[in-house]
Amino acid sequence: MLYVALIMLVLLALLGVIGMQVAGMQERMAAGYRATNMAFQNAEGAARSAENAVENIANRKDAGTNPAVTSADISQQCDDGFDPSGWVAKTKLGSKPAIYVREIQGCIQGEGALDMGKSVEKPTPVYQITTYAGDTTSDATSRAAIDTVFKL
Repeated sequence: MLYVALIMLVLLALLGVIGMQVAGMQERMAAGYRATNMAFQNAEGAARSAENAVENIANRKDAGTNPAVTSADISQQCDDGFDPSGWVAKTKLGSKPAIYVREIQGCIQGEGALDMGKSVEKPTPVYQITTYAGDTTSDATSRAAIDTVFKL
């Protein structure tokens, strides 16, 4: 009878240890998911701030005291072959998300149509906005990049 009680005690102890290991693993997975989600939200917020700043620049509105993008930050080159993945790989994250904005309406076929004898209308501005952010402002454990096309 004593042996049966000892075996039951050992089995219950093993079940308790296994349960604690599973709980610890679930906690680590939840923390990883949270870090990834925060990095994505920070990158998405930076993209929205950049879109707002680009719209203010295009409409000649006041951009505020600390805009995410200034007119000097907007690249106008089509032939440089911008690669968002390569840009992210070379970019070091600081305390703020990294933002790259490129005006691409001249790069798109059909956006600069020219009718003979008619006035030339300026095409609608189209921008490629790439953002890269971490889950925290210092020592990020997770990072996310977003590449969007923004047309006014």
